Amino acid sequence: MNMEIEEVIYQKLPLLSLNHVSLLVKDVWNSVQFYEAVLGFCLVKRPSSFNFHGAWLYNYGIGIHLLENKAMEDLDVNNEPRPINPKDNHISFQCTDVELVKRKLKEMGMRYVTAVVEDEGIKVDQVFFHDPDGYMIEICNCENLPMLPISSNCQLNHQFIGTYNKKIMPMAVPNYSCGFMETLMMEKLSMDMLNFSF
Repeated sequence: MNMEIEEVIYQKLPLLSLNHVSLLVKDVWNSVQFYEAVLGFCLVKRPSSFNFHGAWLYNYGIGIHLLENKAMEDLDVNNEPRPINPKDNHISFQCTDVELVKRKLKEMGMRYVTAVVEDEGIKVDQVFFHDPDGYMIEICNCENLPMLPISSNCQLNHQFIGTYNKKIMPMAVPNYSCGFMETLMMEKLSMDMLNFSF
């Protein structure tokens, strides 16, 4: 009996990058202060057609959209702080100095937990903490780990340059064919416009 196996090839969507993360919050301005003061995000203009309370923040090439939902207060029946669990849903930010992050969080009186991930001698330091609504934030030096696709038909936009522990490491490179320069120019323009938009 002959059995034919048909390989299905899916056409990739024309994606460029992560645009924003949207979060339901109890108090928009309390969350805005957190994302500005702790993570360095900037408040940016949101469309005037929205008829609900919220705020948009932007930095590091991504946006955070906050949507106020007073019903979240009803879910918060326990006044005890939630345990910080690194295995919980979270947003992760790469940083250049994990020790500096820990010192800053300590100075601000924020609770956090740390973890270290190790693979073949490569270490990644992680710091986890909550925002005012209990959403988990991770800060890490994750760029230490190589980004190696498991599937042979998955193509990442990278090239192999540099070494770490005598291993060839893939490094992300800009994808100039997918509007990279246009995106960079628009980001710079939007940040320049912040100075005179309010």
